[in-house]
Amino acid sequence: MLSNIRIVLINTFHPGNVGAIARAMKNMGLTNLYLVDPNDYPSEEATSRAAGAVDLLENATIVPTLEQAIADCSLVIGTSARHRTFQLPIMNARECAQSVIPEAADHNVAIVFGRETTGLLNEEIAQCHRQVYIDANDEYPVLNISQAVQIVAYEIWMANQNKEFNQKEMPEYPRKKDMDLFYEHLEETLYGINFIVRSHPGKVLDKLHRFFNRSRPEKQELGILRGVLAAVQREAGLTEANNHPEKKAKDALKESLKEE
Repeated sequence: MLSNIRIVLINTFHPGNVGAIARAMKNMGLTNLYLVDPNDYPSEEATSRAAGAVDLLENATIVPTLEQAIADCSLVIGTSARHRTFQLPIMNARECAQSVIPEAADHNVAIVFGRETTGLLNEEIAQCHRQVYIDANDEYPVLNISQAVQIVAYEIWMANQNKEFNQKEMPEYPRKKDMDLFYEHLEETLYGINFIVRSHPGKVLDKLHRFFNRSRPEKQELGILRGVLAAVQREAGLTEANNHPEKKAKDALKESLKEE
């Protein structure tokens, strides 16, 4: 179960932090480390700070973008101490762990940490389903990134020991890359029926992305939504018989209904 949980670090500046994070993860049974565009890696300093967790560094997955790091995840949680201009459901570290453990039984889950100085950008938080914060002194709530990972990892370890959480049944959720295909289909449809004007798109698509990320449609529900979009396109004369987006939507609908 813990092997399905990945810690994703974005654009980490200090290599010593990467090593300290590897050690913090291994202390709590986590082994899946993803590095998104690290500034200085591989590094002797990272290896030195990792101590007995060098194997995590050797097996770390390095990717250029966050999208690649989370594409096969059904749940993505971004860490931030700040309130954002748009709100995702917010959890503390303990609540985060309790939601992660049952989902990680059958799905990949990502917990994303931002840069040491600026944290996650708004567009990165927008790719997440949930936001997690760590309770701390209001006068000085900023933690070193390795300390933050250690606290979240500890809560995950503790939740994993509790049968209440690791035996909880979860619905089937789509992967991030499946949601991205849905967003492409949604955008194409809304432009096609002139619900959104290409020259003045406004914020409608951003708001819809946030809505669906917050609500987290299940896999079957997403297939139905893709089917609805395909029907709208067909009725509006936007698709041909073998149009690729519509065919993919039909396939998604059929797959989602197989389990019913």
